[in-house]
Amino acid sequence: MPGDAGLAEALLDLQQLTARLRRDCPWDREQTARTIVPHTVEEAYEVADAAAGDDPAKMVDELGDLLFQVYFLALLLDERGEGDLEAVARAVHDKLVRRHPHVFGDAEARTAGRVKDRWEQIKTEDEGRTGVFHDVPESLPALLYARKMQRRVETVVGPKRGS
Repeated sequence: MPGDAGLAEALLDLQQLTARLRRDCPWDREQTARTIVPHTVEEAYEVADAAAGDDPAKMVDELGDLLFQVYFLALLLDERGEGDLEAVARAVHDKLVRRHPHVFGDAEARTAGRVKDRWEQIKTEDEGRTGVFHDVPESLPALLYARKMQRRVETVVGPKRGS
C-alpha cells in the first residue's frame, strides 16, 4: 500500500518519543498505569467529542493524543516485562480476525445486525462468559454503565418495543 513506509516510520518515531519522554521527563517518569489512565479516558472522550462535532482536524489531534496514551501504557507493560506495543498490536489483530469470520473465514453475515450478533457470540465464547452481566466495567460513568447493562439485558429478552 502507498504510504506504508511513512506510516511505519511515524509509528516508530512516536514509540521512540514515548520512550524518551519516559526516560527524560520527570512527570512522565513518575506515571503508572493507575495515574495515567484518567488521562487516557479523558482523551477518549475528546475523540468522541471530535467525532460528534464532525471536526476532522480536531479528530486528527485527539486521535494522536489517544494513540500516545496507548503507546505510553504499552511502554509501562514493557518495563514490567508483561507485554509491549507489539504484543498489543498482535493481540488486537488476532482478535479482530477471529471476530470477523464473515471476512476472514467462510461464515456469512449480510447485515450489520448479524455481524453484531456473531461478534457477541464469539466474544462470549472467547471470554468464557457465564452470565449476561459478565465483565461490565465498573469504572464506566453511570449513564454509560446503565446503557451497557440495558443492552446486555436486551440480548436475553430482546429490545423494548414501543413506549
